[in-house]
Amino acid sequence: MAAAVVGAVALPASAADHHHGRQYRPVVYISDVQYDSPGRDDRSNRSLNGEWVELTNDSRRAVNLDGWTLADEDGHTYTFDHYRLNGRATVRVHTGIGRDSRTDLYQDRRAYVWDNHSDTATLRNHRDRFVDEVSWGHHRGHRDDDRHRGGDHREGHRH
Repeated sequence: MAAAVVGAVALPASAADHHHGRQYRPVVYISDVQYDSPGRDDRSNRSLNGEWVELTNDSRRAVNLDGWTLADEDGHTYTFDHYRLNGRATVRVHTGIGRDSRTDLYQDRRAYVWDNHSDTATLRNHRDRFVDEVSWGHHRGHRDDDRHRGGDHREGHRH
């Protein structure tokens, strides 16, 4: 199941790059998304933290993400606060409550953010400039039946 999710995410990332006319990835980019947390969506903190977005720093230098934002299509926004992502490092941004560390940050929410069926995770820098985005479930050129892979048998919006 994890392999299928990685595959689904890899496609829109490259499509998004192409769409914005970039020949290369940004220095910090969205490297993986677990938008459907494993198991039942029972809104437990463990389940909420099973939903996450990963950012990777492709450069050798640390990047200061202070003031950067990660948002969904409905405008739920997480703002990075005094966080530096080390060179060649990855950070996982969980939806639920937890103690922030170098490798894991927590949005401290009590409800899911990322829609199982279709959504877009958008990363912007401290000047609100677009950095990267990953979409699933509704990209152009994909047939509707693609949406039903991977056990998405719940209702679309989970607020």
